[in-house]
Amino acid sequence: MPETIRLDERYSIVSETERSIAPLHVLKHGDSFAVFDPHGDMTSAEAGEHGLYHAGTRFLSRLELGLAAGRPLLLSSTISEDNTAFTADLTNPDVLRDGRIAIPRGTLHLFRSRVLWDGRFVERLRVSNHALHPIEVTIALRFDADFADVFEVRGTRRARRGMRLPAAAATPAVLRYRGLDGIERRTRIESGRPPDRSEEGRFVFRLRLEPHAVEDIEIGVSCELADERRAAPPFDEVLARLKERVGVRRERECIIVSSNESFNRWFRRSSADLGMMITETPHGPYPYAGIPWFSTPFGRDGLITALELLWAAPDVARGVLTFLAETQATSVDDARDAQPGKILHELRGGEMAELGEIPFGRYYGTADATPLFVMLADAYFERTGDTPFIARLWPHILAALDWMGGFGDIDGDGFIEYARRSETGLVQQGWKDSGDSIFHADGALAEPPIAVCEVQGYAYAAWIGAARLALVLGSRHLADEWRARAAALQARFEEAFWCEDLGTYALALDGEKRPCRVRTSNAGHCLLTGLVRPDRAQRVAETLLADASSAGWGIRTVAAGEWRYNPMSYHNGSIWPHDNALVAAGLARYGLTGAASRVMHAMFELSEAVELHRLPELICGFHRRGGSGPTLYPVACAPQAWASGAVYLLVAACLGLHIDAIQRRVSFSRAVLPDRIDWLRIANLSVAGAEVDLLLTRHAYDVGVTVLRRTGDVEIVAVQ
Repeated sequence: MPETIRLDERYSIVSETERSIAPLHVLKHGDSFAVFDPHGDMTSAEAGEHGLYHAGTRFLSRLELGLAAGRPLLLSSTISEDNTAFTADLTNPDVLRDGRIAIPRGTLHLFRSRVLWDGRFVERLRVSNHALHPIEVTIALRFDADFADVFEVRGTRRARRGMRLPAAAATPAVLRYRGLDGIERRTRIESGRPPDRSEEGRFVFRLRLEPHAVEDIEIGVSCELADERRAAPPFDEVLARLKERVGVRRERECIIVSSNESFNRWFRRSSADLGMMITETPHGPYPYAGIPWFSTPFGRDGLITALELLWAAPDVARGVLTFLAETQATSVDDARDAQPGKILHELRGGEMAELGEIPFGRYYGTADATPLFVMLADAYFERTGDTPFIARLWPHILAALDWMGGFGDIDGDGFIEYARRSETGLVQQGWKDSGDSIFHADGALAEPPIAVCEVQGYAYAAWIGAARLALVLGSRHLADEWRARAAALQARFEEAFWCEDLGTYALALDGEKRPCRVRTSNAGHCLLTGLVRPDRAQRVAETLLADASSAGWGIRTVAAGEWRYNPMSYHNGSIWPHDNALVAAGLARYGLTGAASRVMHAMFELSEAVELHRLPELICGFHRRGGSGPTLYPVACAPQAWASGAVYLLVAACLGLHIDAIQRRVSFSRAVLPDRIDWLRIANLSVAGAEVDLLLTRHAYDVGVTVLRRTGDVEIVAVQ
């Protein structure tokens, strides 16, 4: 029997620094992002995630605004709807002199605004005096840089660090660090208005404000690597560049507007977050995964985000496929879990990656990215008809398929399994990659090599999709071979994974081919890929939507009642928006659009309950309580690209939306709109050079489709 652990006064509880309950605000551009509190401050609390990050390193760990001898009071703050700027309204507390109030609270207004552009961070502070007499006030800005690698910020301990170099206390202040990789990193802090006093780690400004007078202070922070010398542009110039970038993106994007303004705010926030997270790389646009911990290319995240957006923004899929083809593994490297043909899991910059202290500089420890790569290539071709691109991608598709049939199938049974080779790599290499996420009904962890159920679904879709592409490129013999592989995989999957008493598929097979008989959301991904036998799809749907799995705020990763179920865990009972969107798309694939609408309804209401209508990476999986909001997961990334992309896939799932560029057809099958949405308009939908605007209207028993605008040759079909 396991030992009973008693918590009483004999035991001290060691707690790490807790994250503040105050919501974080973030800005991102390119390989730079900033995280700060509602005041706009980056506090120096140990283990906090606040800071300005660039190329995998924290270049600013402290930035605190002081007013006289204290901190200004927060009135309100927000990120603009287009994510271009942060603004905060602050004021003074009561200021006492000789025990009497000399300056009443609310006399001074401090308006703080901030923008970020390519490793350059610019802040404008505007101070206004609303008193009827002059006021002299001292403004202080404290700053510091720990030059911590992002993995250090996350908690990884290092045996050695580089050296802080002497800093310049003058204006501009230059903070310097030479890493163990030999690279000097510098943070340059300059002020448009010279400070009245400059000390190490502090600028002090003394302002004399006449009644109703206004004074501006502009601060620029630049992140510099090696021989770089960056100057922070003026605030207005950066803001203009950001606005122009947003305007260009909006001119060409597909837009959704509905009768429900709350839904519209969710969609606009998701669209803006994706615009911020999608980063231009030398190989095209790529959605970085999430802020703060995953602001970098991840293979799985990029592929799934591209799938979510495919019907509305196929250029993202093209960028993702190109990037991952260029970074595809070409040799065996156990330290990076790399094998020829395997698709990237994670790409990191920074000192620790450069030194090999972490394997994630270019790491391949994922079993699902490779079949997802082939699956997305097929879906992209169907959406665009872009044969020349597929022809260029073909060698990479063949290499991925070779990996699936070779290194990916460790024991040759037709299933893709994983077992890490890197001593410091990931133990679990599906999307639920926590160490305790794959387990048996009694809670025992599965031993590798492990075949998780959703990866078999991705592989099935990859073999089917590759067969279609082979026919397009004139390789009938390969098409026949791969269709046969898919059919054999489907038959073996049904036999090995189906659990009749659970009404769903096993989470995984362990190294001895024993099924992990646990109810999870993973089976919903098998619906998405078409792997599920049609007569079992309804059973899987019922299991996913039962109370044990469906918590009111969405479908849990693990059903309540399973041995390792914990609604506060990362993967064993939490709720992930992207997971729910994939499940909804799977339900719709089998004609269950009504069930898909239930999932969308939950995500819609979740968006109304979270700040900025921004769906986070995940929430806790507690059952929904009347009158209460969701329980947030304390260190969830927000924004997270695939959470932002969820609304696109959820809309497509409810509408049964399918686009076939080869046939020049947009079809809606058994379309459903949630009760709170009377109509929904899709504008600027581009298909094979044509473009349409569509209006979908909810009726008592169906959804009507009206073509509002059409340029070019495209057919619109609705099937009930």
